[in-house]
Amino acid sequence: MSTTMFDTAITQARDLLRWRSPLRTELWAARLTAELEASEQEDVPGRVAAFLRRLAEDGSPEARLTLAALAIVNGPAEPEDREERPYTMAGEGVAVSLPGWVARMGRVTCDGGWYGKGDPYGEQVLAALSFRYDNGKEPHVVVVGIDQPSGGLAVDAVVEEAKFLDELELRPTPPESVAARILDAFELTERVLGAQVADTLPGVRPFAIARARSLRTRTHDASPGHAEGGVPGRARDTASEIALEGLPDVPGAREAFGKLVEFVGDRPLWWSPARVSQFLTRWLPREAILSEEAIAAMPEVVRAWSRQQGGQPEVLRQVDEEAPRLPGLMADESLASLQKRLAQAADARSGHD
Repeated sequence: MSTTMFDTAITQARDLLRWRSPLRTELWAARLTAELEASEQEDVPGRVAAFLRRLAEDGSPEARLTLAALAIVNGPAEPEDREERPYTMAGEGVAVSLPGWVARMGRVTCDGGWYGKGDPYGEQVLAALSFRYDNGKEPHVVVVGIDQPSGGLAVDAVVEEAKFLDELELRPTPPESVAARILDAFELTERVLGAQVADTLPGVRPFAIARARSLRTRTHDASPGHAEGGVPGRARDTASEIALEGLPDVPGAREAFGKLVEFVGDRPLWWSPARVSQFLTRWLPREAILSEEAIAAMPEVVRAWSRQQGGQPEVLRQVDEEAPRLPGLMADESLASLQKRLAQAADARSGHD
């Protein structure tokens, strides 16, 4: 393995022993994890195992601090995963031989959670969790950017001071729910080969996951959506949970809103001109069976939803541009999906019975 990487880690660990900062040490270990795993994937298979063996053989305080920090930020998802986590096994029990502040790594209290749009159209949403160590010191915020058009991938993450939240327009959200969203987003990112993410994400990823996992027990027990989507602890944000203020008082409005809920699914904050166009001109004609009243009410329902999502002028203009075409598109049977055609045929047969 690279002697340079080992020597650099030991030198940095020596500085960290002087600084006595759990937060700084955990963030360093997260970046070191990213460097190790990138080199293992690209050019040196087995580098992680070799690096951990070298640390264990060295046995110095700096080497033991490195092992302890790597174990904390790369802890197992569940207790039964320990044997599959080399960092956890290598760093087990090491912290007790180091200064007392080292034991505070990973021992944090969550002060709150926040969630909301990262841009006017909600194409990226931000999930934020605020923490402090069990002695009340080093408060910090983990913010993860989750891309909506790509399906909910984690694409960026930062760790900042608590005042960073003042610059964001996010709504308070139960921390368990935010943690579940973060874990879900990172899991999805790992499943996508070659996912486009920020260059800085790998160096923050282990730390962000570790902080979200610190809430996993509460998430699994308390989250109303923990069984949804097949991901333990998953907490989805659905349109049905966000009441539409000012639902138009016209026939068919509730039916129309039901189809809007079905379309936006678990990404209701993503509402852009392109998304409006997709809903009105493609998705509804292809998938939705609506009464004439609901078709007539749909433009007003979509306008009301758009206003609630921030009332962006570009979005409202898109509604005005596309809405007049809706009746004709809904009447065009060639646009209907096979599933819609089969459902219409079934409805027609039942009407004749």
